[in-house]
Amino acid sequence: MMAQGKGTGIVTSIHPDGNQSTRDLILYTLKITNQAKVDDLAEAANVSPVTVRHHLNALKADRLIKMESVRRKVGRPYYIYSLSETGHELFPRKYVRFTNRLLEELKDNLPPDTVTTVFDGIARKIIAEHKGKFEHLPFDERLTYLTNTLREEGFVVEWAHDKDQYTLVEYGCPYYSVGDQHIEICGLDKDLMISILQTPVEQTKCILHGDKTCQFTFSSQIDEIE
Repeated sequence: MMAQGKGTGIVTSIHPDGNQSTRDLILYTLKITNQAKVDDLAEAANVSPVTVRHHLNALKADRLIKMESVRRKVGRPYYIYSLSETGHELFPRKYVRFTNRLLEELKDNLPPDTVTTVFDGIARKIIAEHKGKFEHLPFDERLTYLTNTLREEGFVVEWAHDKDQYTLVEYGCPYYSVGDQHIEICGLDKDLMISILQTPVEQTKCILHGDKTCQFTFSSQIDEIE
């Protein structure tokens, strides 16, 4: 059953103060309805279908939504929209609390070296999922592969370079809710960068340390790091 709100028949509040953007309304509507057409989203956000399509294009570019073409017996097919896995990660989930409790239990019952080994193992398994997919690529293509991989993991990433010096910036951290209490998880993305780029990576800023972004620098020299 669809949740009800004033006027539109669809919930239209995200924040307690009611100051929600059209983008937020679209995302929230997709969260509570599972999937929706453009007209449904326009009604929920109280904007025109043209405006909704503009936001949907931006959300699709950010990999927060996905769309599916629905064919019917008569007339042209239409599209329905739903949240991607990354889009779902925007909303709080109880598993964050469970994960924090689980990590606390591990730390209370295992030696520090063993806990470190557990986190290192997680990083190795993530890297192993990509083995054989990037090793043959030149550096610029490795960097493209890396940024796509980080985005799939839920990061918002941009990079720039000056000659052979590169800077990669993460504007959001999908591990923040866990990493805020368990800093050990903070190095997973850096380990992934080093593995794919095969060059030393220096982290100069960190969201968990109070910076607005996480920032990393590296060169384009592939060193074949073990």
